[in-house]
Amino acid sequence: MKDWIDRADEVIFRTYSRFPLVLVRGEGCRVWDQNGKSYLDMVAGLAVCNVGHCHPKVVDAIREQTGQLIHVSNLYYTIPQVELAERLVELTFADRVFFCNSGAEANEGALKLARKIAKDRGHPERFEVITMENSFHGRTLATVSATAQEKYHHGFEPLVPGFRYVPFGDLEAASRAINERTCAILVEPIQGEGGVHCPPEDYLRGLRELCDAHDILLILDEVQTGMGRTGTLFAHQGMGAVPHVMTVAKGIAGGLPMGAILASEEVASALTPGTHASTFGGNPVAAAAGLAVLSILIDDGLMEWSRGVADHFRRGLEELAARYRQVREVRGRGWILGMELEEPGAPVVEACMERGLLINCTMERVLRFIPPLSMSLEEAEEALENLERAFAQVWGERRG
Repeated sequence: MKDWIDRADEVIFRTYSRFPLVLVRGEGCRVWDQNGKSYLDMVAGLAVCNVGHCHPKVVDAIREQTGQLIHVSNLYYTIPQVELAERLVELTFADRVFFCNSGAEANEGALKLARKIAKDRGHPERFEVITMENSFHGRTLATVSATAQEKYHHGFEPLVPGFRYVPFGDLEAASRAINERTCAILVEPIQGEGGVHCPPEDYLRGLRELCDAHDILLILDEVQTGMGRTGTLFAHQGMGAVPHVMTVAKGIAGGLPMGAILASEEVASALTPGTHASTFGGNPVAAAAGLAVLSILIDDGLMEWSRGVADHFRRGLEELAARYRQVREVRGRGWILGMELEEPGAPVVEACMERGLLINCTMERVLRFIPPLSMSLEEAEEALENLERAFAQVWGERRG
């Protein structure tokens, strides 16, 4: 593996602190490195491989579509794009879909949409968007500016103007922040990159009421929480709230790059020909993969089946938390779970990797578990056993 790592370090931008693994194959919830070692994958491409690595339905859909039509411009219609848009409209609040290639692009487009509709409604002074502390919305300059974490801003100042930050989960703070320049509120239903934080039960509903009262948009960033990860197709569907606009990406196309903006007819009509576009958005191969993903989640029952395994795994995490004083809290919903530690999580992540378990740590101290929804009870038990062994390696027998 060292040869490939050395070659990569010679030619690829060093924007990632990569683990010393060269992964060459994936199937279900497992990946293999170049030496043939197997790893149980609870990172899943950072919540991308929701139906598992190389699911046969996704692979077949991609193979079939690449043999027919790989790409044409959005100056023309393609059948997979139309069918995927129809299915998303059928399954959500939305009337229309705009396809792009990533979560950052989807959020960037949603920000443009919020400004455009404010102008169309006769409010040229409205351009500001309220976002939440510890949020994460992408890596473009505008979405970095929307992301209320200073570590992502450093070195890229001056930021794009027009964003105000308030504490996540605080309706009163959001209400106070709205002024004559506000055009939208952008929020994640659950903060993933920010440490797997869940809001109070009435938070999203309260934000929608605020937005309706002030004639501004509620934009839900479901890039990480969407596509079945929380037990419903989109997180807000289990939280009793409906947005004006929703952004999705990550798990939507089974591992191929795809993002989307979903909106009502009234809101979507603000973007007319020439106001927004994407060369690769809704590419027929990615769209065919997206149709397969929805079929697996909904028609094959994967999303419903995964809830029981996720609940079982969470109970296991809570039992571990009760035994180890180094664990502060377990939180999350469905298959986006976080375990906050009293100390840095990197040594635990490394110890897990040695044992063939891939996990992720965010905000330095929050172990994040975002595996494929296809994880079995046996695999969940395997993950818990290896996690406890990693705890024992790192912390010894210091228990609560």
